[in-house]
Amino acid sequence: MEKTRWKHIQTVREQSPLVHNITNYVVMNNTANALLAIGASPVMAHAKAEVKDMTTIADVLLINIGTLDEYWSDAMLIAAETAHVLDKPWVLDPVGAGATPYRNQILQKLLEYSPTVIRGNASEILAIVKSNASATKGVDSTASSMDAVQAARHLVNQYGSVVCISGETDIIVDQKNQTFLVKNGHPMMTKVTGLGCTASALTAAFVAVMEDKTEATVTAMALLGIAGERSEKESHGPGSLQMNIIDKLYVMTEMEFVEQLNVSRA
Repeated sequence: MEKTRWKHIQTVREQSPLVHNITNYVVMNNTANALLAIGASPVMAHAKAEVKDMTTIADVLLINIGTLDEYWSDAMLIAAETAHVLDKPWVLDPVGAGATPYRNQILQKLLEYSPTVIRGNASEILAIVKSNASATKGVDSTASSMDAVQAARHLVNQYGSVVCISGETDIIVDQKNQTFLVKNGHPMMTKVTGLGCTASALTAAFVAVMEDKTEATVTAMALLGIAGERSEKESHGPGSLQMNIIDKLYVMTEMEFVEQLNVSRA
């Protein structure tokens, strides 16, 4: 299975999927660089006049609600509807779910278009389904990944999405009642703004080229986690870690990936 997942990474490099990102101001540059590093082609477009056309020509859509406003919300809804009508894969990153009523309202509208993958931290997944009184602290998780598994199952059943709960252990659940645990990564990664957003973008790239969307999500999360683990060894803090992760995504070898991959079934 390790070698099969490495082949998925090679597929992304070979096919260079076009990833249409409607994401937030904080992470645009890092997201684009991470996608380029793994071989994908990023485009950042949120103008309402073109998002329908851009979604149509792209291989996959990523919607990240980190820096919402009324204009971007409209653009996101147009893009999500277009992807849904065209049966094109799309990934939803519900950044800060539960923080404000407006954010929750937009999320509920986006969910009507059945995202292929939903990737968020435990608090965000819990907040989407209102299954727990746990508060969302900004965009950081105040709950553990395991706390959100039941909520993730609810989302899987309601929308047919693959759901990824990111955390110390990333948990991926799907309609086949499969649960995967990805135990790659390093605690210092939590000190780098937007690595969760990077995870969602990488997931979108893999979803674009793989039929098995669960495996796509598992592979993307493992790749970023391994890049973080290996990069930490040569980093002096979060700033150099961020830079080194981009480099490691670009130069990752099969041996490095296979040796460090830590994925299991629950």
